[in-house]
Amino acid sequence: MRLTDALGAALLGPREVRALAAELGVRPTKTLGQNFVIDANTVRRIVQVADVGADDVVVEVGPGLGSLTLALLPAVSRVVAVEIDPVLAGRLEQTVGERAPALAGRLEVVRSDALEVDTLPGPAPTALVANLPYNVSVPVLLHLLERFATLRRGLVMVQAEVADRLAAAPGSRVYGVPSVKAQWYAEVSRAGAVGRHVFWPAPNVDSGLVRLDRRDPPETTATRQEVFALVDAAFAQRRKGLRAALAGWAGSPARAEQALRAAGIDPLARGESLTVEDFARLAAQRALPGPGASAG
Repeated sequence: MRLTDALGAALLGPREVRALAAELGVRPTKTLGQNFVIDANTVRRIVQVADVGADDVVVEVGPGLGSLTLALLPAVSRVVAVEIDPVLAGRLEQTVGERAPALAGRLEVVRSDALEVDTLPGPAPTALVANLPYNVSVPVLLHLLERFATLRRGLVMVQAEVADRLAAAPGSRVYGVPSVKAQWYAEVSRAGAVGRHVFWPAPNVDSGLVRLDRRDPPETTATRQEVFALVDAAFAQRRKGLRAALAGWAGSPARAEQALRAAGIDPLARGESLTVEDFARLAAQRALPGPGASAG
């Protein structure tokens, strides 16, 4: 059965995905966090919720066998697919040429680790739409948001627990480092749930869709690295009040309290109660030397 969209892209179903994998001798690996989408309605839904259009240049990370790629191509001007697996990267253009020949010119495949991508070929990307590998989803997301300021929006599918963390608000039980760092770059919200049955192999967890809409970072005299170093320190000891948790960051509990009070923050508060704006304001009270913490 051919699942064809309005512009002639024949989407992949369970039979086609398994046949392609067998042809390539590919078995999804936990090491690369691979779970291939086998449901055409799911990829159509992702494209619709992503709100991408004819002027968008989309970055797709981990296209795998091409399920989402084929759904994206009719909707956008260009898809830059970043794939670390050389076998999958080598087959993707052929798959698109076979199943969506009129759209093949819209695809560019970049054979690389997304965590190491600093530049992309062609016009600047405007959107990120991806089924992110579970094991590196947050580091990849933060890396791309940092490196490509032209990304104005995104829709990513990640493990449901990770989706909850990314979109969590201050005070939430799951609010933490990923929440704050993602919200430095964008307004983040849950955009739906995805069941296990749409993947092959079916994972042991459910997935969730996360929507990102780029915004300017909070105003602060601190650098992003300094703010992120503070965030890491604040959540390293979640059970402690910030006066104690930030003693190492500030140099002593007394200096931490001084910085907190100067920023208008209760020294006994905990990291999970602070907004990204609070962290930005507090970081300005104590500029860290050196490059600071990583974005992950």
